[in-house]
Amino acid sequence: MASSSYITDFGKLVVGSENHHGSSEFSRFNNAQNPSDEFRQRDVSYYNHLLFDYARDGLNQKALETYAFMNRSGVLADGSSLSCILKASTSLQDYDFGRQIHCHSVKNGFSVGTSLVDMHIKNGNLDDGKRVFDEISVKNVVTWTSLLKGYAVKRMTRKGLGLSCTSGMSREARCVFEGTDCRYAVSWNGMIAGLMMNGFDLDAFGLFYRMRVASVEFTETTFATALKLCSNFKELGFARQIHCQAVRRGFGSFDNVRTALMACYTKGREMDDAMKMFSLIGTVQSVVSWTAIIGGYMKNGQTLEATDMFLQMRREAVRPNHCTYSTILAALPANSLSQVHAEIIKTNYSNSPSVGTALLNTYIKMGKTDDAGKVFRQIEEKDIVAWSAMLVAYAQQDDTEGAVRFYGQLAKEGAWPNEFTFSTIINACETQSAATDQGKLFHASSIKSGYNNTLIVSSALVTMYAKKGDIESGDQVFKRQQERDLVSWNSMISGYAQHGYGEKALGVFKEMQKRDLEMDDITFIGVISACTHIGLVSEGEAYFDMMVNKLHISPTMEIYSCMVDTYSRAGMLDKAMALITGMSFPAGATVWRTLLVACRVHRNIEMGKFAAEKVISCKPHDSSAYVLLANLYAASGNWQDRSKVRKMMDDRKVRKETGYSWIEVKKKTYAFMASDVSHPLSDQIYRKLGELGVRLRDEGYQPDTNYVLHDIEEEQKESILSRHSERLAIAFGPISLPHGVPIRIIKNLRVCGDCHTVIKLISGIEDTEIIVRDSNRFHHFSKGLCSCGDYW
Repeated sequence: MASSSYITDFGKLVVGSENHHGSSEFSRFNNAQNPSDEFRQRDVSYYNHLLFDYARDGLNQKALETYAFMNRSGVLADGSSLSCILKASTSLQDYDFGRQIHCHSVKNGFSVGTSLVDMHIKNGNLDDGKRVFDEISVKNVVTWTSLLKGYAVKRMTRKGLGLSCTSGMSREARCVFEGTDCRYAVSWNGMIAGLMMNGFDLDAFGLFYRMRVASVEFTETTFATALKLCSNFKELGFARQIHCQAVRRGFGSFDNVRTALMACYTKGREMDDAMKMFSLIGTVQSVVSWTAIIGGYMKNGQTLEATDMFLQMRREAVRPNHCTYSTILAALPANSLSQVHAEIIKTNYSNSPSVGTALLNTYIKMGKTDDAGKVFRQIEEKDIVAWSAMLVAYAQQDDTEGAVRFYGQLAKEGAWPNEFTFSTIINACETQSAATDQGKLFHASSIKSGYNNTLIVSSALVTMYAKKGDIESGDQVFKRQQERDLVSWNSMISGYAQHGYGEKALGVFKEMQKRDLEMDDITFIGVISACTHIGLVSEGEAYFDMMVNKLHISPTMEIYSCMVDTYSRAGMLDKAMALITGMSFPAGATVWRTLLVACRVHRNIEMGKFAAEKVISCKPHDSSAYVLLANLYAASGNWQDRSKVRKMMDDRKVRKETGYSWIEVKKKTYAFMASDVSHPLSDQIYRKLGELGVRLRDEGYQPDTNYVLHDIEEEQKESILSRHSERLAIAFGPISLPHGVPIRIIKNLRVCGDCHTVIKLISGIEDTEIIVRDSNRFHHFSKGLCSCGDYW
């Protein structure tokens, strides 16, 4: 680790140093008098002195307890009391208590405007902070600074930039700092915190080291910041050394020091140590400490422990704040969510952007989009995170139209999209219902906004282009990526495989091997599919063996389905069955359906019947199993058994899925089914089909009526084939599209073998590219050939 030299050197200095003044100071705080132990007739100045000491030294919970005792004792607080207690409640992030103090100050006419401005703004309520600011007749520099900082943070948050947009000023800040002759602890602390905030952790460590060498007296803030740096670097050993020094100098009992150390332990996955630190905080822990320990369990995947701590926190009457709710919501079971949601509404935290967004995400993960929408509308200050979360809801429902409309609303209301927003809307454009050019428009917007090269956006673009049939554009984005994650690599492999470019898919995989990159089961689904689609059986077996025996990746149901498909397409049905029977878990409907399709192609009635029974036992209302079995009987001329299967479907009320083909023309999508005459240009479409039919015959085409599974005359079978939905959509293409523009078709079922032959011929006759995405893969037809190499 680059920071090791700083950490090691500073560790030697810090362990060997002592501060006797700090030790006496620590003793004073440990021996601080509890007001209830004293004679009760004390005046307000006595309590103000205690409040000031507690607030100054970070003993914020003690300050609140003292204030509560004052009220019970009948001692009337004054402006000084309220200023101290406002500072303490702000540090504890107890906004409810802070607002109560605001009401009390207004009621009694105390002038604590600056403290109120600071309290509201630090709790994220800029509007109330501004209202208090406007009411102050004489404003000091602290008041102005609080308001300006509030506006700066709000603007940066709306632009999705966070505080990192200040990173460009780091050089200037350092110049000012280095040019200052007399530097106090506040200056050092501010500079260290600023560097850390902007991602310059190593520089912050270096400055921390220099601060110690310069014999600058460490403060509570110094120790808390240093522990946060240790947390970022996961330097637990050094964090323990710093903690020892904090204890020696009298700061070990401060909430923010202990909380920072807890965060360090949780980030290092040392939850037992974090819990010990939490237990040391005292009999009554602050809401900040509770939230930190709950968050620690959440970050380490221990949601049950996090939930238990949340329940214990409530039993001990510690009121959650917006951070607590934001942290715990993801862990709550469905039956507890409504109760906690009601509690959030009651405490008015539903208006908080962080809590609202957390609620939003929780409902979205549960699939409760309507409830998520209600939460979204209740958030007063909607930041880009909330907007992006709602976009996720639309994307999960494959509602591209709704997502695009919502994105337009986002832009109108002045929200600035960030990389997560773009990746989400681009993901929404992957669906079949999305217009082909819709994703390209958002690609252009991401370029304009400067987010197109971010990892999350570029990976989404690669996947979107691959799924929309534009593998060439996906390849261009992939090659431009400065950084690639596993999603990018997997998208290119599976994209090439699905488009019939098996060799290119394997080329990408071999590049992954050269770079010794991480792989997962999704990688091998793409690789084995590539082998399947180009007939490389032995290669598929070798990659399967590599995955299981070399990389120790457990085969999933989908992996087994790919291998069954590999054997089945090659006619190795016995090998496919042996693989299924040797699986480590029962085969599902997907695996058996894959075998059933192969039995239909190779007319293996006995194995096909067995596979169909297995599919039906897994999914009794899956129409594909009945249809495939009926077609298997029909292809073998067994019309009697075919009729029995059809009757079984009627008895069980199983309906065959209707075949549809879609074509997009001028951003409008047209749907066709077999023998469709509903289109306004139906006459022209059938004339075009007739014209193509003549030219196809001239090219030597002979209809393969084996794909018409009805006991009827040959002439009728040929007529049925000629009116398949994909042929109607393709005939509409030359009528409505300029010459040279590719014809793009989507079909919900698999393209039959006869249509596959016809489309190849039409691509040559019309001298046009035809791209068909069926339920199985993409087919790129051009100049009488198909990218699948006829392994359709």
